[in-house]
Parts: sequence; C-alpha cells; structure tokens
Amino acid sequence: MPAGAALARVVLGRARVVREVRAADPLAAALGAPVTARAPWLTAVLNDDAAHRSFTRPAAVVIDGEPGGPPRAVAFLALRRRGPVVVSLLGQRSRPLPGGRPTARLLAQDDAAAGQLATGMLDLLNSLRGPRSLRLTGLPLGDPTARALAARLPTAVVVNARSTRLVDGLEEAGPVVRSADPDHLERWLPDLLEGAPDRRARGFLRSAARLLAATGRLELAVRTDGDRLRVGLLTLVDGADRWPWWGTAAGGGLRTEMGAPVVALTAPARGWPR
Repeated sequence: MPAGAALARVVLGRARVVREVRAADPLAAALGAPVTARAPWLTAVLNDDAAHRSFTRPAAVVIDGEPGGPPRAVAFLALRRRGPVVVSLLGQRSRPLPGGRPTARLLAQDDAAAGQLATGMLDLLNSLRGPRSLRLTGLPLGDPTARALAARLPTAVVVNARSTRLVDGLEEAGPVVRSADPDHLERWLPDLLEGAPDRRARGFLRSAARLLAATGRLELAVRTDGDRLRVGLLTLVDGADRWPWWGTAAGGGLRTEMGAPVVALTAPARGWPR
C-alpha cells in the first residue's frame, strides 16, 4: 500500500450499501455529481435490482472522513457473480440512462483521497476468488481515481467516446404542459411507459421516476389529445440544470445530437497488483 494511504472499508449487500449511499450524498453534492450519481437515483437502482433475480451484488469501497461526517472518497460498485466476476459501477447497467454527459462518478474530495480509493478498489479485486475483470463506464474526462487505477494496472484500457444527448424541442412542435408535481407524473406515467423498450426498462423507469419526483428532481412534460398521450418527456432536474432523460414523441419535438465525451476503463481478468 502506498505511503500515507488510508485503509478502505468494503461494504457488501443492499441494505448496507443504501446506508453508504445516503451518507455519501453530501460529498456527491459538494463535487457537483450528476443526479445519476446521487442518492435518490442509486437507491432506485438498488431497489430495482432487489426486485429482480440478479447475479450482481452491490458493494461500496469507502475512505472514511471525520467521525460523523461524509466519507473522503467512495466507489459504489456492482459485482456480477455469474461466471468470471465483473466489477462495474453501480447503476451503469440500468436502462434507460440519460445520454449526453457522464452518468457515473468515483467520488473523491481530492487527489490524495482518489489515490486511496484506487488502492481500496484494487484490494477488493484481490480479495475476489477466480477470474475477475474491471469495467468502469460513464466516467468524466480526467477522473483522478480512474487515472490512479490506470497507472497501476498495466493491462488497463482507457477509451474516450462521444455520447449522444436527447434534445428537448417540444415547444417547437406545439404546446406542452410541464410539471414536477408527483400527481402529474402518476396521471400520465402508465401511458408514457407503454413506449418503454422492454419490461425491465419499464420497471426501472416507473420506480426511478416516482422516487425522483418525490425528491423534486423530475419534471414530466406532456402533450395530449384529450385523454390520449401524444408526447411525454422525463427530465432530470438539479437546481437550474435540466437533463432530458427519456421520452416518446409521436407528435415530434425530440431529437438527438452529439454530447460530451465519456470515459470507460476496462482491465481483463488477471491477477491484480497491490
């Protein structure tokens, strides 16, 4: 372990990881993490996984801060246990994810904490039996923990890709009603979910949308023809920031365009350095 490194705590299991997610939310807020890396979204991910037969186990690698305060760094992970173990970022396998910008974070308050978090993640990998690989996706450019991991994993591959974002042009095609009221969501959510790509996506959209609406982080825009939904768009809201998430637009008004770069770090199954 590098000099000065703090010992990481490894937390396993849904109930314990939920507590760590909530405890880390002040750090996530201070770092400007997106809604998809904050407590309500990650809680919805954990709830959705628990409601389905899943071969993944949630985990958290935590670098503690001052007693009673938020951690200095934390990584929320999913361990896929069927076949070779695959370690990924919690929530990055959930669908649908909003596009156009990085959706994940390895939370660290500074470079020192990021280095300690990388050490803790490598220790977790070393503790797993059998073949295991690392697949971290949805990260921003310059993530310090990903940089520290890449420096210590000779076979690591870091790839930058351009994302695709959903553009809200609903008013260009006609009037819409926008509201963050949970009752508005409940009125139109069943009709909106008819356009979901599959049953699993429909379930995640339902549970995540309800939880986000209850915390004031979701807007639903609709255009209707009487009782018939013609256009629906879910938008993640964080203060003044608006992030179109998912929708259907038989009447037009939604398009896609190139978004910000996102980073993926992968390392194949092998032994891991300490």
